[in-house]
Amino acid sequence: MRKYPQWFLIETEEEYNIVVKRYEEIKYAPKGSLAFKEKQLLVHLISEYEKSTFKFMELDPIEIIKCRMEDFGYKPSDLAKQYGDKGTISKVLNYKQSLSLTMIRMFSELLNIPPQLLIKDYDLKVSK
Repeated sequence: MRKYPQWFLIETEEEYNIVVKRYEEIKYAPKGSLAFKEKQLLVHLISEYEKSTFKFMELDPIEIIKCRMEDFGYKPSDLAKQYGDKGTISKVLNYKQSLSLTMIRMFSELLNIPPQLLIKDYDLKVSK
């Protein structure tokens, strides 16, 4: 039987980075597996740490997405692979198109962002 690490509340940036790294290793674990249960726990730990550490509430949804992309080392092309449309991702990240409900769900899961932070109103840039 494989021994899984014991996880505790995240208290430092170093611990946070360790947990995020482990999450990245198991994020596609099959539902019902021990690794999937571990992933759920890690998501909770990451979320709680970020709530207490990051001031996302002051940012608009697009800035939050960009911050999380940077945290995870993602590029717009990585999001496009998940979403399936590079042009739409580009428009959204450049404030030319609003987030869709599908995008909110996908970004929330992929980037570990609480959905309530992505449904806030924000201004689009209007072309002249």
